[in-house]
Amino acid sequence: MPQFFPNPAQAALRSTHQHFAQTLGKATKYPTEVAPFGAIDDPTPEAYRDLHALLKPNEIIYIPNAPPRPTEGLDWQGEVSCLQFAFPADTPIQNPEIPAKIVPLACADAPAMLALTDIAFPGFFRPRTCEMGDYFGIYHNETLVAMCGERMNIKDFREISGLCTHPDHRGKGHAAALIARLLLHHRNAGYSSYLHVAASNHNAIALYKRIGFNVSGELLLYRISRTLE
Repeated sequence: MPQFFPNPAQAALRSTHQHFAQTLGKATKYPTEVAPFGAIDDPTPEAYRDLHALLKPNEIIYIPNAPPRPTEGLDWQGEVSCLQFAFPADTPIQNPEIPAKIVPLACADAPAMLALTDIAFPGFFRPRTCEMGDYFGIYHNETLVAMCGERMNIKDFREISGLCTHPDHRGKGHAAALIARLLLHHRNAGYSSYLHVAASNHNAIALYKRIGFNVSGELLLYRISRTLE
């Protein structure tokens, strides 16, 4: 059975990403400008009060294992079922050839990365998300049209995330090529690759399975915001 992380943000913030951790009592989170993810130790009134104190007014955060509980100043705004996938260490990496050139991205590319991800999944990529790990992208006429990189890294495990392609450039194999680039990058460095995808995103699930990923588990991400006071 592949490694499963039921609370990936907490595991990352207590290991590889501990330098990002904003922690109070039983709650921890990434800085707002880095990522909208956090965690609580357990769904208790004390933990929710700690989470409330960490959040800014109107800030939205996604955390697992946080079922709705009436808490002054916190508003539950739904949940998302996510599948966690792992790439087996003995699975061959399919490396499709594409005419486009894949280049490393740096935080100097953050404005272009934000512009692209705001089309695909607004709100998840932030000005400092680029600091979470390594990113690769494809430019066309000086415009970033596809990208992929790392997010919640946990010791020797690297999360593949931020995969997106501009609607005008889909169907060219960019996504599969970028994933292969990350998989090779991880394997050469001795890391294991994993990722998350919404259980309702059937196209992405089919792609990941076709590449060789296996489902390692499922978790619920709860969307919570701090209300204005």
